[in-house]
Amino acid sequence: MTRLKADQRHSIRLTLNGRPVEAEAEPRMLLSDFLRHQLGATGTHVGCEHGVCGACTVVVDGMLTRSCLTLAAQVYGCELKTVEGLAPSADRLGVLQQAFRRNHALQCGFCTAGILMSLDHYLAKNPAPTEAEIRDLLSGHICRCTGYTPIIQAALEAAAQLASSNKETSDA
Repeated sequence: MTRLKADQRHSIRLTLNGRPVEAEAEPRMLLSDFLRHQLGATGTHVGCEHGVCGACTVVVDGMLTRSCLTLAAQVYGCELKTVEGLAPSADRLGVLQQAFRRNHALQCGFCTAGILMSLDHYLAKNPAPTEAEIRDLLSGHICRCTGYTPIIQAALEAAAQLASSNKETSDA
């Protein structure tokens, strides 16, 4: 591994939501700060700064990652997905985001980005989750507003919708 000089900024290249980006960071800059302040991806929130609350969850090379526990330099050359990458276009919400909206699965919205990232990642691998499985996944996130019930309803609804659209696609 390359040793970085602590008193210098270093170029960090990565793919963010499908597009190549590059910015500079100090060796000890957290990924959450790099995303927000250097790249302008402000959907990633910082809550506890200890990896407990889940608000800063992003996907790095296909793995859920707490960006408040990851250094920006660690993601050099990686593919990152943030909440900004969930919508199919700037004027349309993704299936999971639409389900959150319909089910009032957010209130203050602070935890929402991290929860959406975890659910999107999980549903891609587990298209027919049970309520218990969704609850288990959500145990890694702290939400002080919703009581989790509408989040679970939204996740199950989105899973059913995604499964239905996948079945229609495979039947065609």
